[in-house]
Amino acid sequence: MRAPLTRAEVLRPLAAIASFGDPQSPAALLVLLQLLYDVGRRDLPMGRLLEGHVDALQIVHRYGSPAQAECAAEAARGGRLFGVWNADQLDDPTLLAAGLLSGGKAFASGAGLVTDALISVDVEGRRQLILLDLDLVRPTLDRSWWRVTGMKRSETHMARWADQPIAEGAMIGAPGDYVREPHFGGGAIRFAAVQAGGIAALADLVRDHLVGAKRGDDPLQRVRLADLHRHAQAAADAVRGAALGWSNTDVPGTVARVAASRNAVYSAGEAALSLASAAVGCRQCSTIIRCLRRCATSTPICASPGRTRSGY
Repeated sequence: MRAPLTRAEVLRPLAAIASFGDPQSPAALLVLLQLLYDVGRRDLPMGRLLEGHVDALQIVHRYGSPAQAECAAEAARGGRLFGVWNADQLDDPTLLAAGLLSGGKAFASGAGLVTDALISVDVEGRRQLILLDLDLVRPTLDRSWWRVTGMKRSETHMARWADQPIAEGAMIGAPGDYVREPHFGGGAIRFAAVQAGGIAALADLVRDHLVGAKRGDDPLQRVRLADLHRHAQAAADAVRGAALGWSNTDVPGTVARVAASRNAVYSAGEAALSLASAAVGCRQCSTIIRCLRRCATSTPICASPGRTRSGY
């Protein structure tokens, strides 16, 4: 079993992507989703961070100026890690007044690792994006609350600023750009791909445990393994189907297909966790979930129909 990925290893596969902007065809989208699926299958917390990195760069290229897009691309090529922090702290939302940033973000993914954060603030009732160099605009982090099983390494914390100056050139796009469709709701397809990889990883780990414990030939366990494969395959196929149906002109259809794929992945994950618990026991299942960050092989979510893709 391979060791967990480092940040450099996570970013290295992006060299195979021709552009940091939006994929220009369903085939190009599948290439990106395959990368996210593979990282999610090997290291689920890092898959979460890579998805945020890709999201941030795509947003900057989509709504920023050409100079901002090139600057972000150059920073990414130099090894900087980007993230998107949108969720405000309920009791202290982020505000921008007279060029000063205050307030906080909850669920700041990668707050212990990210170098550049794309955050949102309310401007005239709409969301305005700001790209922050966290070396210059450092937040105060609350690391105490993130206790999600298996995801500690994603370094998801609360971040807060107190009247820190923001450069004028840090604004990305216009107020309201961030929530434009199909990219806002449709962007869920990226983390659905990461989660589908995590489901395949769970199936891999349960299989390896049962084989190692000499229980892989038990008829009941073989049925459970087959069902795990089926759910992992269903998750991958749901993501693939939504990607193939992506259309920037059919906005409602694209958003609906991505939402359906997201629900399918959620359902597959819930069923896979139940099967894993039944197969190996609750205590061992908790150990397996914590080990999701170091999983097995890469297989395509975009292979030919009929080909086995989820790990068996």
